[in-house]
Amino acid sequence: MSIKIWEQILDNQNIRQNLSKLRQELKDDRNKTVFLNQIADKEDQLIVLLKHVDAKIRKNTALLMGELGEQKFLKPIYKAYESEDQMFVKSSYLVAIRNFDYGEYLVDFKKRLEVLTKTEMTMETQKHLMEEIRELSLLVINRESISKHEFLGREKDYDIILLTNRNFQEVTMEELKELEPNAVTKVFNAGIMAKVKNLDWLNDIRTFQEILFVIKGMGTCPLDTEKAAEIIVKSDLLRFLEHNHQGVQPYYFRVEIKSKMDLDKKSVFTKRLSSRIEQLSNRNLVNTTAHYEFEIRLIENKKGNCNVLVKLHTLKDERFTYRKEVIPTSIKPVNAAIIVKLTKEYMKEEALVLDPFCGVGTMLVERHKAVRANTSYGIDIQSEAIEKARKNAKAANQIVHFINRDFFDFKHKYLFDEIITNMPFQIGRKTQEEIDKLYSEFFLAAKGHLKDDGIMILYSHDRENIKQMVHRYGFCILREIEISLKEETYVFVLKKGTQ
Repeated sequence: MSIKIWEQILDNQNIRQNLSKLRQELKDDRNKTVFLNQIADKEDQLIVLLKHVDAKIRKNTALLMGELGEQKFLKPIYKAYESEDQMFVKSSYLVAIRNFDYGEYLVDFKKRLEVLTKTEMTMETQKHLMEEIRELSLLVINRESISKHEFLGREKDYDIILLTNRNFQEVTMEELKELEPNAVTKVFNAGIMAKVKNLDWLNDIRTFQEILFVIKGMGTCPLDTEKAAEIIVKSDLLRFLEHNHQGVQPYYFRVEIKSKMDLDKKSVFTKRLSSRIEQLSNRNLVNTTAHYEFEIRLIENKKGNCNVLVKLHTLKDERFTYRKEVIPTSIKPVNAAIIVKLTKEYMKEEALVLDPFCGVGTMLVERHKAVRANTSYGIDIQSEAIEKARKNAKAANQIVHFINRDFFDFKHKYLFDEIITNMPFQIGRKTQEEIDKLYSEFFLAAKGHLKDDGIMILYSHDRENIKQMVHRYGFCILREIEISLKEETYVFVLKKGTQ
C-alpha cells in the first residue's frame, strides 16, 4: 500500500494528502522497513519535495523524513530549515531533526535560540515564533541534558499551601502545629495556608497530598498568556529559586493549569504561556515537559482569574518512597495514611493484624507506621499484587507475611486482633451483584478470623453494603467517617457484638 501511495506522489497526485497517508502507513515499523528498502538509492526523489512551492508539502515531507529516521536526511532538512521563509513550517523541520544525531548543528541551534529569545513578537508572529523556540529549546536540552539544581532551603521560612483531603484540613493543621509550633496557619477549602520557619517537619506529616509555595508578586494572574507571563517573570520567582538552590541558571519548568477550559484550549494556553515565560526571562527559566525541576501551577478561581503557585520537584517528598510498585486498584498512600490517622485510637500496639485484600500492601505499611504491630498478614488472590507487596514491604523495612490466596480459603491457627483493608469495589469485570455477594461472604469469614474483642477497619465505596451487613453478621459500628463525598468513600470501624 505504501509504495502505491509513493508512486502517486511521484506522479504529482494529491501530494500533500498522500504524504499524510504515507506517514500513517509508516507508523507500522514493518511497513517502514519495506518502504525504505523500496526507495533505497532513490531518496533524492523525496528530498526534492523539500523545495516544493507548496509550504505544507515541504512541512509534511520533512516530518515524513524525520519519522523514517535515515541520517542522510538530516543535512537536507537542516538546509530547508535555514532557507524556509514560511514561519509556520520552521518548527516542523525541528520536530523532524529530533530523530537524528544532530550534534553538528547544536551550536547553530543555540545561536538561533538566542536570537529568537530577543526578538520582538507581534500578534501575527507570536504563535509560530514560540513554537520554534520551544522546539529549539527541546533540541538543546535533549542533547546537553540538564544540570539538576540541589535544594538547600530546608532551614528557611516560607509561605506555603498544603493540599489535603477537604474533610480533614484540621487533622493536618494539628500535626503541623505540633511539629512546627511557630507556624501561622489558616484553613481553606482545599487545605492549609501556613507561614513556616523551616521544612524539617515535611516527611513526618503523612496526611497532606502535596506542598505548594506562595511566591511574592505571583499571587494571581488573568487567563491571558501575555499578562500571566509578565506577572510570573516579574515576580520573586527567580530570586526564590536562586535563594534556595545550589547552582546557576537556567531553571527548568513546566506549566500545569487547573481550569474548566477544554483540553485543546488548555494545551494551547499552556504552550504559549510556557514559551512566553521562557522568552521574557531571557531563558533563565526554560520550559521542558520531561526534565522539569519545578512546576508553575495555575488554579482558576471563582472570579475567572488564576491563583499561581509553585511546586518544587527539587524538594524530595520521601514519605511514601517505599511504595515502588502499584496495581490499578491500589489505594493512594496518602489516603491510607489519613485512614490510619483517623482510626488510630482503635488500634493497639503489638496487635496481630490481617488485611484480606491487601493489594500491594499499602494499608498494612501505613498501619504499622502509625501503631507498631506484632505480626501482619496480607492476603490477595492476585499473584502480581503479592509480589509487588513484598517489594514494597521490604522497601519500608517492615516484615509482613504475604500470602497469594483467596481470602475465603485462608486458614490460620490464631485469631486476629484487627482486620484492616481496602474493600473491593465495582470495577472492571466485577458487577455490583458480585460485590454484594463478596461483602456477605467477607463478613461471615471475617467473623471467624477475629478475636471477640477484635476490630475491623474497612475503607469502602459501598456504604450501604457495610450498613446492611453489620447487624446481619453480629457486628456494630463504632465509627463511620466520610472520606470523600465525591468518590463516595467511607471508613468504618466495627467490632463484634452490640455496642
